Amino acid sequence: MRIGIVCYPTYGGSGAVATELGLALAVRGHDVHFISYAQPFRLHGFNERVAFHEVRIGSYPLFEHPPYSLALAVTLEEVAVRERLDVIHAHYAIPHATCAWLAREIMADKHHVGIVTTLHGTDITLVGQDPSYFSITRFSIEKSDAVTAVSDYLRDETYRAFGCGDCGITVIPNFVNLQQFHPAGEGRPAQDGEKVLMHISNMRPVKRLLDIVRIFARVQAELPARLVLVGDGPDRDVAEREAEALGVAARVRCVGKIEDVAGALRSADLYLLPSQTESFGLSALEAMATGVPVVGTRVGGLPEVVEDGVSGFLGEVGDVDGLARGALDLLRDADRWRAASAAARARATRFDTETVVPQYEELYGTVVGR
Repeated sequence: MRIGIVCYPTYGGSGAVATELGLALAVRGHDVHFISYAQPFRLHGFNERVAFHEVRIGSYPLFEHPPYSLALAVTLEEVAVRERLDVIHAHYAIPHATCAWLAREIMADKHHVGIVTTLHGTDITLVGQDPSYFSITRFSIEKSDAVTAVSDYLRDETYRAFGCGDCGITVIPNFVNLQQFHPAGEGRPAQDGEKVLMHISNMRPVKRLLDIVRIFARVQAELPARLVLVGDGPDRDVAEREAEALGVAARVRCVGKIEDVAGALRSADLYLLPSQTESFGLSALEAMATGVPVVGTRVGGLPEVVEDGVSGFLGEVGDVDGLARGALDLLRDADRWRAASAAARARATRFDTETVVPQYEELYGTVVGR
């Protein structure tokens, strides 16, 4: 099949999933075309079955904010017609699914393309429920030929929020490449006997970076530890200031955006994800695949990934003391940590690329009538 994938290129779960999906589809013999305003952060190297099409946004003095959505719709139409795409897979309801529908209307007399929309989280839980976007989000979902959600939680939340019970949302979970994300192996030495706690994200307020620093401060007061923050975003400076205020800045390192996420995770002893909400928790899954137990919050779809008391610990949002105790219980007890590490890796195998990607292939086939 010839598949167009439209996604955000930025450091975050939806872009990562979309890119990894496209790369996996190319390996399986499909032609994949990425469409976005910049190259997705996990799209690198050469693959003759993968192409990237940049959305170019013209400037005009009348527009205080250049209309990216219109430029995206035009690019989608051009790529779909020229490359004879079978499917446009929109990751995020708005503006991507909306633009896919508009592109299909534009090309109606030239070419037909199916539209698959994957809901990732904040497009439903935050943006989509804003009164400014509610109607168009619902419209875009209903006009898609097939809709998927990354967790049971997100499917149910979409039904609840938008009342579109006839949408027929299919749950296809996020996935992980187990060959790329694998444990470091036995006997990995901790530097100076320290424990390494890690968090990876786009550092938006929903990730609760302040809680991460506060949890670490409590852990570090009890045993030698370091905190590594990977990624970048609006709350990075806030987190750094909090580390200064708590006297742990020397033990906290912000390394920015990195490509080798798997390599970074293999240096960690514990992964922190105390989010306000998580539709799935892709970074937690990737940590688990590398054998790193997760300490996070019992919200959204995260309990569908992390088994509380087995592959990690789940607490309540904002309960810094409780989450720190959960972290210390794992880090202080070598046997408990090893059991949680093994359970984490075993749990991750349920979300292997080779298990999940065929579900998308089957859905595409249904949409294009194959």
